[in-house]
Amino acid sequence: MSDKEKKLKFSLIWRILSYTKPYKKYFIASLLITLTLSGFAVVRPLLISKALNDFVIGTGDISGLNTIGIFILASLIFEAFLQFSNIYLTSFLGQSIVKDLRNQVYNHIVSLKNSYFDKTPVGTLVTRSISDIESLSDVFSEGFIVISGDILMLITFMTVMFLKNWVLTLVVLSTVPVLLIATNLFKNGVKKTFTEVRNAVASLNAFTQEHLTGMRVIQLFNREDSEYEKFKIINDRHRKANIRSIWYYSIFFPVVEILSAIAIALLIWFIGTKYHSTIGLGDITFFVMMVNMLFRPIRMLADRLNTLQMGIVAADRVFKVLDTEEIIEDEGKLNFDSVNGNIEFKNVWFAYNNEEWVLKNISFAIKGGETIALVGATGAGKSTIINLLSRFYETRPNKAVGQVNKGEITIDNKNICEYHLEELRKNTGVVLQDVHLFNDSIFNNIALHNPNITLEQVKAAAKQIGLHDFISSLPGAYNYVVKERGITLSAGQRQLIAFIRAFVYNPKIFILDEATSTIDTQTEQLLQIALEKISKGRTSIIIAHRLATIKNANKIIVFDKGEIVEQGTKTELLDLNGQFKRLYELQFEDVL
Repeated sequence: MSDKEKKLKFSLIWRILSYTKPYKKYFIASLLITLTLSGFAVVRPLLISKALNDFVIGTGDISGLNTIGIFILASLIFEAFLQFSNIYLTSFLGQSIVKDLRNQVYNHIVSLKNSYFDKTPVGTLVTRSISDIESLSDVFSEGFIVISGDILMLITFMTVMFLKNWVLTLVVLSTVPVLLIATNLFKNGVKKTFTEVRNAVASLNAFTQEHLTGMRVIQLFNREDSEYEKFKIINDRHRKANIRSIWYYSIFFPVVEILSAIAIALLIWFIGTKYHSTIGLGDITFFVMMVNMLFRPIRMLADRLNTLQMGIVAADRVFKVLDTEEIIEDEGKLNFDSVNGNIEFKNVWFAYNNEEWVLKNISFAIKGGETIALVGATGAGKSTIINLLSRFYETRPNKAVGQVNKGEITIDNKNICEYHLEELRKNTGVVLQDVHLFNDSIFNNIALHNPNITLEQVKAAAKQIGLHDFISSLPGAYNYVVKERGITLSAGQRQLIAFIRAFVYNPKIFILDEATSTIDTQTEQLLQIALEKISKGRTSIIIAHRLATIKNANKIIVFDKGEIVEQGTKTELLDLNGQFKRLYELQFEDVL
């Protein structure tokens, strides 16, 4: 291992240990108990040795034998209590740290920019947030503290054995070099397979999450068999990695048992040939017991070192997520108390990757209370306008994440970055094309568990925009559970819920990324009524795929390949005989 790797490993260990600060008392207590157990483990063999030498083979004093028997029983009870306390405290410590770290990771993830999620599979983030963090629990229950105890136990055992009889101790330790070699080979082999297992788990999570989410597409195109074959390949890699890990265990543990048996055999042979008349039964029993007790922590030490190593690897992955700097900066101080809703894009350039510009020198202004429509072909840059205004992506230059941006977006002549992010988002109501609903009730999907929004407010908002009757027609009305992603509702119904969700927060800016081409006429009429009521008195931006939606727009802006090619009222654009007129003629029947 290079010096750089050693420093990295040490820094990771130190960082993991820093999470014990809120639980310092538990950490110290578990460490003291572990060290006490390590030193106390040799007491019982010594008592048994004394009982055999002094009272069984020696004087035959029954009362003395009873007394030492009581001491042995008391030591067993005390040791059992310490083991219980140690297991409970280390597990409590590990799970508490897992809870704190998982909260920290999730809180960090929700603050990341959309650009991070664009390039990071959801399954990978699930693995980092669940499986990898769970591995850190083992670092405390089977790692740092227990390893310290095992090392102290080995030192204590060998010290007492040397003091008892150094010659027999050397005989017992004669097989230890072979055991150490086997332990090192085992540790290195298992470390490699554990890494393979973790990678395989991440691949399984990513594949499963992605394909369960896209199951309709798979079934629609009859790709069940081909995707199943892909899953079998990934799952087989996972199985093989686990089997390789089990193979190392199946070899190592029998080797340890064989070496332990050889050590006992050598001990008995040496006593029989050299010490048969000078060593007592108690001493023989002591050394036989110590062989078993000595080899057990050596065997477990290799496994625990691997647990510690895997915990460090998992911690490294988790900390990489925490160290991701693609965070939406929230340095703004302004609120929306006196905002009129005047929005202006000033020479905005934006690229998701390097200088592959999605928006090119975009400039337009919207007066407070106006409604503008953005039209154009798919991929023209309309939805990017929404992403920038809502600060899902930053407009300020940030080459560290592969984005190069220019220009400025203002609200009431103040850069949007000067507004507190929570205020900006709270006052920007957005209805996206792909409405996401949670596995929860209609009410909770609208209020999003905001304690400041009551059921009465939601009902009033639904009545105000004409959607109360629609919700009341559902089984359970506002308590109707829509299931994951709103699968029990149609696309149009999901959009109706999203309209109420946006309206109930009473935003000063309303944005609709419309997708009415897939909904029925009746639902579209409801959406049109809702749109008129929501946009009234608010600055509204509507991305229009069907031009019937924008008949009341104050201004229409036509996009093409990231640029504004036309803008004006409907009448003005039709008189230009340009791109808008061609779009209008294509949808003429719908507009009528």
